[in-house]
Amino acid sequence: MKPGIHPEYRPVVFRDRSAGTAFLTRSTASPRATVTWEDGNEYPVVDVEISSASHPFWTGRARTADTEGRIARFERRYGKQ
Repeated sequence: MKPGIHPEYRPVVFRDRSAGTAFLTRSTASPRATVTWEDGNEYPVVDVEISSASHPFWTGRARTADTEGRIARFERRYGKQ
């Protein structure tokens, strides 16, 4: 790897605004805002709209828009033959 061309990889806090949770991980993101973490150290913080804490797939609150199957809907529209 060439020296000096890669972004800095450091600890960053990702804060989920919709769920009110935050997690510390490593990233190349370089935000200007900082936050004091639970360990007393100050880390850069990235605010996100959705994460695994608020996404319907990961929380189990997924909505099913199609309650009727495709075949049943086809048969209802065009009738059984």
